[in-house]
Amino acid sequence: MIQTTLKIEGMMCGMCEAHICDTIRRVVPSAKKVTASRKKKEASFLSEGEVNTGALKAAIEEMGYTCQSAISAPYEKKGLFSRL
Repeated sequence: MIQTTLKIEGMMCGMCEAHICDTIRRVVPSAKKVTASRKKKEASFLSEGEVNTGALKAAIEEMGYTCQSAISAPYEKKGLFSRL
């Protein structure tokens, strides 16, 4: 699994967070655990493979928000049994 984190400017309310999540799901249909936080100014999600961050940034900016960065990294599940 790969976790992608986006730094996004312009989210002001819960509806803004919902618009970002909907946009991510539209551009990356296989996205899982999609979240957005206006307080942290970021959105993140999990995917099975690499994501076209250019298309994702363009779709977010088309909605009126500013995507400052997109970082993808291997996802390591954290929890009680993750070290076994």
